[in-house]
Amino acid sequence: MSNFNFLQKEWLSLYTKLKTAEQRVNLEPVSTATYCRLVVEECMYLLFDLEHIEKPYNTDLVLLMDNEEIKSIIPHQLREGLHIIRKTGNNAVHFGNRIGTKDAIISIRYIYDFTKWFAQTYSKEVPELPSAFDEQFIPKLGEKQRQLKELQQEQEKAQQQLLEQIAKLEQEKDAILAKAEESEASLEAFKQQTQQAVVKLKKQKQARLKPIATEFTEAQTRQHLIDVDLREAGWNNLSLGRDLEYPVTGMPINADNPRGNGFVDYVLWDDNGKPLALIEAKRTTKDVEIGKHQATLYANCLEKMHGQRPIIFYTNGYETKIWEDTFYSSPRRVYGFYTKEELQWLIQKRATIKDLRKATINTAIVNRPYQFEAINRVAETFVTDGTNGICGNKRRALLVMATGSGKTRTAAAMVDVLFKNNWVKRVLFLADRNALVRQAKNNFSEYLPDLSSIDLTEEKENDTTRLVFSTYPSMMNKIDNVRNADERFYGVGHFDLIIVDEAHRSIYNRYKAIFDYFDASIVGLTATPKDGIDHNTFELFGCSNEDPTFLYELHQAVPQYLNAFKNIDISTNFLREGIKYKDLSDKEKEKFEATFEDKTTGLFPEEIRANAMNKWLFNKDTVNKVLDALMQNGLKIEGGDKLGRTIIFAVNQKHAKFIVDCFTERYPSLPSGFISMIHNEVSHAQSLIDLFCDKYKENNPQIAVSVDMMDTGIDAVRILNLVFFKVVRSYAKFWQMIGRGTRLCDDVFGPNQPKEEFLIFDVCGNFEFFEVQKKGKETLVGKPITQQIFETRMHLSRLLVESTEEGDLELAVTLRDILHKTIDTLDKSRFQVAMNLKYVDEFKERSRWNTLDNNDVHIIEEYLSDLPVPEVVNEMARRFDLMMLKLQMATLMMSGTKKKYEETLIDIAEGLSSKYTIPAVLRAKPLIESIKKQDFYKGISQKKLDSVRDELRELIQYLETSGRTIIYSNIVDSEITMSVNEPILESNYGKSYRRRVESFIRENKHQLTISKLLSNEPITNKELKLLEEILFDGVERGTREDFTKEFGEEPLGVFIRSIIGLEVSAAQNAFAEFLQAGSLRADQMTFIQNIITYLTKNGTIEPSMLFESPFTDMNDQGLIGIFEDGEAHKVISIIEKINENAFTSMA
Repeated sequence: MSNFNFLQKEWLSLYTKLKTAEQRVNLEPVSTATYCRLVVEECMYLLFDLEHIEKPYNTDLVLLMDNEEIKSIIPHQLREGLHIIRKTGNNAVHFGNRIGTKDAIISIRYIYDFTKWFAQTYSKEVPELPSAFDEQFIPKLGEKQRQLKELQQEQEKAQQQLLEQIAKLEQEKDAILAKAEESEASLEAFKQQTQQAVVKLKKQKQARLKPIATEFTEAQTRQHLIDVDLREAGWNNLSLGRDLEYPVTGMPINADNPRGNGFVDYVLWDDNGKPLALIEAKRTTKDVEIGKHQATLYANCLEKMHGQRPIIFYTNGYETKIWEDTFYSSPRRVYGFYTKEELQWLIQKRATIKDLRKATINTAIVNRPYQFEAINRVAETFVTDGTNGICGNKRRALLVMATGSGKTRTAAAMVDVLFKNNWVKRVLFLADRNALVRQAKNNFSEYLPDLSSIDLTEEKENDTTRLVFSTYPSMMNKIDNVRNADERFYGVGHFDLIIVDEAHRSIYNRYKAIFDYFDASIVGLTATPKDGIDHNTFELFGCSNEDPTFLYELHQAVPQYLNAFKNIDISTNFLREGIKYKDLSDKEKEKFEATFEDKTTGLFPEEIRANAMNKWLFNKDTVNKVLDALMQNGLKIEGGDKLGRTIIFAVNQKHAKFIVDCFTERYPSLPSGFISMIHNEVSHAQSLIDLFCDKYKENNPQIAVSVDMMDTGIDAVRILNLVFFKVVRSYAKFWQMIGRGTRLCDDVFGPNQPKEEFLIFDVCGNFEFFEVQKKGKETLVGKPITQQIFETRMHLSRLLVESTEEGDLELAVTLRDILHKTIDTLDKSRFQVAMNLKYVDEFKERSRWNTLDNNDVHIIEEYLSDLPVPEVVNEMARRFDLMMLKLQMATLMMSGTKKKYEETLIDIAEGLSSKYTIPAVLRAKPLIESIKKQDFYKGISQKKLDSVRDELRELIQYLETSGRTIIYSNIVDSEITMSVNEPILESNYGKSYRRRVESFIRENKHQLTISKLLSNEPITNKELKLLEEILFDGVERGTREDFTKEFGEEPLGVFIRSIIGLEVSAAQNAFAEFLQAGSLRADQMTFIQNIITYLTKNGTIEPSMLFESPFTDMNDQGLIGIFEDGEAHKVISIIEKINENAFTSMA
């Protein structure tokens, strides 16, 4: 006898395997787990065939189980159990992951539930099903054991038989299809037969529908999932009394517990017998914080008993928190458990972690003061002082640094500090494009050659890698992928630090889940000016009041570390105003008519608007004139014979090709490859980028016409010209694009001829726009189409419930059925779903959707609406769904947008009416023709609009390629108008005499005495006298008396310093010994940097100034509020020495 007798008659293969599994629960639990998994796999194949569902190309079990149609068929009460069987079975077949009797019983009882449903649903005759699982059919221990080799051979044979059985079924199906395809009639007959079988099965399933009985309660299943999560972290073979329900002493004594005993739910042990972590598990109905105090008490007991305080985890099954209470003052949420090696690292760090604020920064990686300050700011964010030494502070930081200022170098030096001070062991670097990942990896490998690194987009990861570089999608896939034994390759504790490159992009919506999943500190890097950073970015990195951890913008870096730019506004009549027929010459009017005439009506437009230029209208003469302006006025190298390296930012790929074609035709004498397109569709685009970005020599392409690929993140130091040939309205992107040219470059014009500035040719009025609208248009982070559809359906259903129109309530129920099914069929093995499991489980109950209040809507939008995966259908169909849902809402609310959506629908119908040669479209002709008429929309019902959506959604794909035709023209444009805009220099000159004197001093910086004043070297009276003779020429610059009359008795050295300032390097050298003598705090470093900045501009500084604004901005006591008395005196002494070198009498 067996618990599975109900399978014997019709499902003999399943019965044979499960009877064997049942017999071996106690004898060979590994065999039981393996057979249960085999049965799940066989049932999946059977389900695909019985339901006439096309199997995916990849037939891995997890993919079969996650098929959307299969998930909608299997009752949700059974799906979690199937995944537990799958994971346990995977564990069973891998060395070192032993399976115990308890695991085997759990698997066989879950498969018992599933096969009862399967037999009840799909057997030809209604089977007699037993009630509860009877463990009396399981043989007890003590029977003869089988040999391991024999067992392995038997399992392999069973697997082979299953594969042969599947192959046979596939061959039979293929033979039927092949025969059917011999003629159109037989194929139609086959399809009809299949449809009839589906209908018959549906009726059978409906007739046999009954409540699902399960072997385990929801609470027990939740406990099993905690066990599975632990297995994913490598915690196998947990034993009662040691790993589970471990007894402790030392709990508080009270009436209920007079001896102070307790039992810890889980204890995770180190190899040395000391506790690494404990887990306190509470019921799912309890708030997770209920377990916090009890977990702390258990940690006290374990520490007293074993001499080591464990890491604390506490959970209610939906929410889990970790607390390193020896270092961090508060717990934090995690989405899984740590591996043994990761916990060992946390314990080890307690003794070895060092104060980052006292760390030595590697000057071989960074050597600029602001880079030192950035690292110190992060250090002060991460660490603070506690009662017993250092302790952890915040775990997130945001560095805002101008493009070219060395963000990657700074990040590498910071990583070096964190590694050497035992804060991190593994680091993840994320960027949004492969090229940026590759570039970052190469740079880090240069700066930190001793740390192993991989590019996850190109290389295979292993456990020993210290630095991992990845795009967001690659990392999302890695998190969800499983390695051997279903152990996640990247568990929640795998990385200690995540660096987010260009943190203003790609970090919202689905990608934000990466930062939530990993329990790591996070540092964001961005070059976007502070006032262009989205509020959500500051929030993500824990920066209150929208103040980044560190800020260093372009104006601070120019000219010492970055180049300034001149922007040249370029325009033509067509670019400004479009093409107006009435303003053209007779000859050009003929061209206009020939180009734009409608071949059907013979009509042509009176004008083409300016916004059509370079989108769908490419005018050759306009492009040629812009290219001529670049070639004539752009910065050149090789003695002015060759245009310097240039990026042209194009609108789209067609625009880029048109520019390249025009250039090649207009400048045929230039070598092949002088200009090239760089975009995603260009073969080997990365090799072109590498050539263009060469730091040391000029390669072709000399001009790169980029479509998005080079707008951000690419380091090409030799760039001298940028051409904005497209409209930019994102403030962040605008400055990112400017940043392509800011980097310094020695010898770009020749030996000892460095780049001092670069040019920006603005063809589309971008600078004008951003002068008017400083931040540009607000760049709202758009929600994915699938998420918008889900939320719009929800809002529409609420409106329909309140409607009194016939049929609206029925439609509301249908919409909520769809919403419920979407949540009910979510794959819980996806980490984003697991992170929100509490709400997923709450809303998988259909009754929960019957009444939705405002709080429910908030919960759904916050935690659920972004979880559904996109429907496997053409994207245009999904966009059409959204448009129709919005039309339905606008109709119900009598919104002004209703007219706009109706006109869009009419346009779609017009487009489809030209596609009647397609049979599917022709069948919908009556509906399409009626939609084109305005009367169709009068009093239209919601059900009718929904039926329109349903009937047309899959026809929209035929419009996908019928967009606006690209038009190429060659109408003569006006001549180019150009205006050069240089950086505005504030003028505080006095009379003309004053201007002449100051101008002479600036132009003669290399004169010996002026040069010494500039570099903070002492000057002699003889040197000063020589300067006076040169300066006071008696004519243009007057005499010494004229100088005294204009400027008073101010010493000449001080005056000259006030004009030319002090070299940055000289000011830094003056403070170098002071900076290196001790470990300064970040605010102290900032104060010194402010002094240096003041000196570089003004040349000298009175010590009393250190107690006035701007030096009181950080502390109202100025210098003595920042430094102790001794250090303050040292600062004043340095300043007096600097001043002394300028205070020289004219006598």
